[in-house]
Amino acid sequence: MVDSVDRAILTEISREGRATLAQLADAVGLSISAVQSRLRRLETRGVISGYRAILDPEQVGTPLSAFIEITPLDPAQPDNAPELLQHLEAIEACHSIAGDASYMLFVRVASPRALEELIRDIRLAASVSTRSTVVLQTYYEHRPIVPLDA
Repeated sequence: MVDSVDRAILTEISREGRATLAQLADAVGLSISAVQSRLRRLETRGVISGYRAILDPEQVGTPLSAFIEITPLDPAQPDNAPELLQHLEAIEACHSIAGDASYMLFVRVASPRALEELIRDIRLAASVSTRSTVVLQTYYEHRPIVPLDA
C-alpha cells in the first residue's frame, strides 16, 4: 500500500527527480532520515523503478519523432514483435494496443530518410505492415505521474 505520505513523496520526486532529501523532507514535513527510509522502501517495492535524465532530442541529433502502428502480415504468426524489435534503439517505446494494429511504437530519428530506413528495418525484423504518423510538434511529454488517492 502507498499511504498519503508516500503519495506526497512520489508526487514531489515525479515533479523533480533531482530533489534532495532535504527538499523532499521539507515538502512533505518529515525528517530527512524518514524520507530516505521511505524512498528506499518505495524503490525496493518497485514503486520507484528508476531515475533518468530527460534529453533534448534536437540537441542529441534525433529531432524527428513518429508513431508507428505495426500489424503482423500473418495473423497466425507468433506475437513476439516486441522481442524482435528490441534491438532497434530508435524505438523509444512499444505499446500493445486495442484496435486494428497490434502495437504502437514511438520512435525518434535524425531525418526522414532515417525514418524510412527504420520502417524498413521494422518490417523486415518482425514481418509486419506499418502505418506511420510523423510528429510535427510536441507540446508536452514526460509529465509527472501524480499518484491517485487509494
